[in-house]
Amino acid sequence: MDLLEKLKEQYGFIFEEPLLEEIAAIGRYRKIPQNTPMIDIGDRLTFMPLVLDGAIRVLGEDDNGNELLLYYLEIGDSCAMTMTCCIGGKKSGIRAITEKDTEIITVPVGKMEDWLVKYRTWRAFVFESYDTRLQEMLGAIDALAFHNMETRLYRYLKEKAMVLGTSRLEITHYQIANDLNTSRVVISRLMKKLSLDGKIKGHRNQVEVVEFLSGN
Repeated sequence: MDLLEKLKEQYGFIFEEPLLEEIAAIGRYRKIPQNTPMIDIGDRLTFMPLVLDGAIRVLGEDDNGNELLLYYLEIGDSCAMTMTCCIGGKKSGIRAITEKDTEIITVPVGKMEDWLVKYRTWRAFVFESYDTRLQEMLGAIDALAFHNMETRLYRYLKEKAMVLGTSRLEITHYQIANDLNTSRVVISRLMKKLSLDGKIKGHRNQVEVVEFLSGN
């Protein structure tokens, strides 16, 4: 399948034909392995990614260098925070890492503002991306401020299972603690409680989310 066909498959319902053709002509296709850093905090951004397949996790960082998971990017998505940095010429305020093997097409920064004027569907896509990511970030802030750690942990596991499309997650307690900005000891204790409650099944460096097991 050529690049234009890939774009039509994932973005044909969003963008008009001339825009799809222009993206295919100037965009750069990349296939990136799982757990590969794509963008880091402080980077100068020269491109914006459009996700064709796979998933990307987007992380923020506090003043002490602690990470916090903000949201996931999936098929048909782009990153509103990357858009903001690209258009404003700012350094990246986020870190982006592939959650699984991922295919993207990168769009040069210089085209983004041109397309805001030239294509109605691009303007709608940009504004909808801002709204979607804002709602997800507000949800993350709400969880951080008002939900206890057990609730945040279970929500995190369910979201990860949905993004990866599997009930079995290959992840360590240390990785979970890092994403949720807490200690491994706390995560281990809460994972044991979730297991006793029948919400998860624990394995060595793996966890199964019961809600997503086949037949549930």
